[in-house]
Amino acid sequence: MSLRVGLVAGEPSGDLIASRVIRGLQETVPGTRCEGIGGTAMQAAGFEAWHPMHALTVFGYVDAFRRLPGLLRIYGDVQRRWRDLPPDVFVGVDAPDFNLRLEEKLRAGGTPTIHFVGPSIWAWRYERIERIRRAVSHMLVLFPFEVEIYEREGIPVTCVGHPLASNIPFEPDRNAARLRLGLNPDAKLLAIMPGSRSSEISQLAPRFLQAANILLQRDPNLQFAVPMVNAERRREFESLLTQYPLPNCHIIDDQQFQGVHPDWPAAWHVMEAADAVLVASGTATLEAALFKRPMVISYVLTPLMRKIMQWKSGQSLPSVPWVGLPNVLARDFVVPELLQEAATPEALADATWRALQDERYAAEVAHRFTEIHRSLALDTPRLVTEAIIEQAGRAG
Repeated sequence: MSLRVGLVAGEPSGDLIASRVIRGLQETVPGTRCEGIGGTAMQAAGFEAWHPMHALTVFGYVDAFRRLPGLLRIYGDVQRRWRDLPPDVFVGVDAPDFNLRLEEKLRAGGTPTIHFVGPSIWAWRYERIERIRRAVSHMLVLFPFEVEIYEREGIPVTCVGHPLASNIPFEPDRNAARLRLGLNPDAKLLAIMPGSRSSEISQLAPRFLQAANILLQRDPNLQFAVPMVNAERRREFESLLTQYPLPNCHIIDDQQFQGVHPDWPAAWHVMEAADAVLVASGTATLEAALFKRPMVISYVLTPLMRKIMQWKSGQSLPSVPWVGLPNVLARDFVVPELLQEAATPEALADATWRALQDERYAAEVAHRFTEIHRSLALDTPRLVTEAIIEQAGRAG
């Protein structure tokens, strides 16, 4: 028996986990062939890439509209290939706007479909459940609370855990991280993480930098570390630093580190070293939670982006009271969220000051985040591999 598996991954995190799944499939079912859209990690595992993963990577609605013609061409190409020669099973990794549409077509043609990383229907656009019902043979979700949603809707589902939970240590080493980064081991350290998109830098970095200067007045020895994902984001941030100068500010590039954890992104080194994190809402909040760091979560949308988001989702607010993933997982406001007009420099500084100074509070937060870490630390590659083989077997 050999398998032919169609795969589409649209983000670096999906590329990494899919590469491990490909290796697991090849070990379990020798001769397995995987093809479709993926990144360099998948290709290193033997994946046949028809199109590069970055062709699907978009940053926000405006970028998606601009790149729509190219996305449609790619969609048409892979759909035709798999229509003419259907795979034994198809796996869509995240990228729900692209993958759910493709999965619906393939499943209607008789191909079993797996969607890995459920879209956040629990927060926005629950009506997407109807498309998921039509498109997906089996849903693989990251978070335990999502299982109940799909079971209630009669959609086969398995929680496979979050890959980050297996890659981030349960007991981070703050002092070792500071040594790697060349930072003062004795002074308090705040990680400033205004996001990886240009729009996030422009909206959040000025507020974060003003808040940091307020904190510096309270503690002149306070130091700051700012991880940057690429040279372009660094240039944008450094331009803002000329407008809002911040002493004791260290910009950490996303580069290879010598010694321990050379494969970690710069943000992980910074979060491990930090006493607290001031962070844009997104995956980075989950990473900070897995590093057991108290944080203040913030986000600010421009008026145009708010209108676009409300138009696309049909909602002005999410369906749950929380925005940050750590709070969503805890079903509680474990850490503060300061959004839109509430994200003033003064409010951000006050909330962050507590995270930096209140040791009892920081210990309580770390305890809650340890519980979350345990709930997510499953053998994700094995569980995904088993689901693929099961669906292929049903088709056979």
